[in-house]
Amino acid sequence: MEYASKLLENAVYEVAQLPGIGKRTALRLVLHILKQPEQQTVSLAEALIKLRTEINFCKSCYNISDTDLCEICSNSKRDTSVVCVVEDIRDVMAIENTSQYQGLYHVLGGKISPMEGIGPQDLNISPLINKVKEGEVKELIFALSSTMEGDTTNFYIYKQLEGMQVTTSTIARGIAVGDELEYADEVTLGRSILNRVPFENSMKAN
Repeated sequence: MEYASKLLENAVYEVAQLPGIGKRTALRLVLHILKQPEQQTVSLAEALIKLRTEINFCKSCYNISDTDLCEICSNSKRDTSVVCVVEDIRDVMAIENTSQYQGLYHVLGGKISPMEGIGPQDLNISPLINKVKEGEVKELIFALSSTMEGDTTNFYIYKQLEGMQVTTSTIARGIAVGDELEYADEVTLGRSILNRVPFENSMKAN
């Protein structure tokens, strides 16, 4: 693709690095930005820079936050004895949108995937195990996507918890096998949380 400007080419290249954005879509977005008032573009750039340089990760659950402790973890009305284990922050948002869950979360930051070179040491698993060892957590809800990687991660964590006084459950399979939580509708996801089943039962079902 020929560009009339090196500046334009560089901008298209950077935008095209975003997931799901090809060069043609990137070009369309960049040209759209050029048509907008300059201040709007500056505000967009400043917002992205501040996001990248100032965002924090909650020191307790690893959700994104503006402070050391996210709003969910610092909310005294949440049930601290129940922790929902999710892959990333998009899953926290999806579950929160259901308004059916009042416990806390733990964001792993991914799933175990040998094919992609992602092992347990690359995820926030050790802090989760330590959290359970401290004794306040009474139930862990596995809410990872029902894929091979998700099931592998669930089972790995489950084995690490052997001998500990904690109940493990998994969301009901209202979520189709292979689906990601963020794409589930709120009603289905909400019911899956409320109708969760013991993790041991889910292993027998598989």
